[in-house]
Amino acid sequence: MNIFYSDYQVFQFINHLAVTVPSMNPLMRFLAKDAEYLFYLGVIIYWLTRSPINRRMVATALLSACAALGSGGIISHFFYRDRPFVTHAVIQLIQHPANASFPSDHATGAFVIATAIWMYRKKDGIIWLALAALIAVSRVWTGVHYPLDVLTGAFMGMTSAILVYRLFESSTLGKNVLNTCMTIYEKMERKLGA
Repeated sequence: MNIFYSDYQVFQFINHLAVTVPSMNPLMRFLAKDAEYLFYLGVIIYWLTRSPINRRMVATALLSACAALGSGGIISHFFYRDRPFVTHAVIQLIQHPANASFPSDHATGAFVIATAIWMYRKKDGIIWLALAALIAVSRVWTGVHYPLDVLTGAFMGMTSAILVYRLFESSTLGKNVLNTCMTIYEKMERKLGA
């Protein structure tokens, strides 16, 4: 069976939930459009606590996000896929440009940050991973991504966060580079705060 045919069948099932369970549509619109800002806010709050572990976690999340989203941008040029609403009649609950659908930047970004948090703070990370999963589902529910788009984005985000975490926590060179950067930043922060 063709993987894209199966992907489309799963898409149809999830997207049609907008008709069968319309009471969930406002939540799905919020998750698909605005829930990513909760991740940005979370990163800022963790950073501002000035806890060394939180700062390592945020540095890991940001570098992982750069790697994952950069890779996603490259992949989207080589494996271009139209959005579902371009190719099919769908229930589209949010507006979106008709650009590349694969992989999902929203899923990549949400899962890269959630996984980075999970690597350092397991209990917090479970909550963030659950939110990332809801965002991924909402992108299909609202008609702007196929399931394969969000699954690939989730995989890329998680893989990137795990690799960068291992670089910083297992590699002496990676650990030293991160510690040096953090020390320089904190000296500047103290100097500007004085």
